[in-house]
Amino acid sequence: MIGITRREVITFLGGTAMAAWPIAASAQTMRRIGVLMNLTSDDPEIQVEVGAFQQRLQELGWSLGRNVQIDFRWGASDPKRIRRFAMELLELSPDVMLTQGVAIAAPLQQATRSTPIVFVNVFDPVAAGIVASLARPGGNLTGFTSYNYGISAKWLELLKQTAPSVTRAAILRDPSSPAGIGALAAIQAVAPLLRVEPSPLDVRDVGDIERGVMAFARESNGGLIATTNTLVTTHRDLIIALAARYRLPAVYPFRYHAMSGGLISYGIDPVEPFRRAAGYIDRILRGAKPADLPVQEPTRYELVINLKTAKALGLDVPSTLLARADEVIE
Repeated sequence: MIGITRREVITFLGGTAMAAWPIAASAQTMRRIGVLMNLTSDDPEIQVEVGAFQQRLQELGWSLGRNVQIDFRWGASDPKRIRRFAMELLELSPDVMLTQGVAIAAPLQQATRSTPIVFVNVFDPVAAGIVASLARPGGNLTGFTSYNYGISAKWLELLKQTAPSVTRAAILRDPSSPAGIGALAAIQAVAPLLRVEPSPLDVRDVGDIERGVMAFARESNGGLIATTNTLVTTHRDLIIALAARYRLPAVYPFRYHAMSGGLISYGIDPVEPFRRAAGYIDRILRGAKPADLPVQEPTRYELVINLKTAKALGLDVPSTLLARADEVIE
């Protein structure tokens, strides 16, 4: 994120910012943005991401309380809560909505075909059925994808490079989502070349994570790949702790995983799509239609390696890999 620190973002957001920004008396037309996120309001990463979104809106001329109001709701990975909050926000008649992940974008699409919606961090919006194509979304949704399927194969390559003794890889994924299906398929395609047997660990609740990792770790030479889904993001600290407990080399999709003790992360900067989404929302508030705004894919991925975790696992990370890293945590 540019020009603002994590502490400044959290201070900026404060407690009341997570409810709704007050409407100040003004001659300008007040526009309304509904924001429905899949995490909880106290998640430190989402605070940074939403802070970046709000900062970019301000840079584009949207002043909270003067010409724009933002209503926040937090899904907390609960489908019933997500559906309830989706309807609650739509009843407020927002001019546009911001949402995160297909678990929220899909229910919102079912709830409205008219309110413009900008999404971030959706893995494959075409396969998920929420846009007709990336170039021509065709409806009331557009936004920013988080990955293409090829990056899933890269996760397995990084795991094997870092821990050559790994011959088995547990793939934490949501089996009901296109992302979970596609990521596993991409990993399975390269697994024979790397001489690694992928084992899908289908997770639908936190109990699935604990039971699955524990059972997988009973055999030797195992590693772990955490794919992108809300459950894995919500319980990231648990997954990192389980990997450490069972001495499983693990690869994760976001930088904050490595910063929190994960061995390796490779993926997008999760903050940047929120800044870019503010640009799309600005254009929509000024008259653009989502159908005319192409869905954008990531332009850059970042590699972060936690050497402290590598040493705890007894791994000697190749110097060639360290040289490619965007950040090395020592």
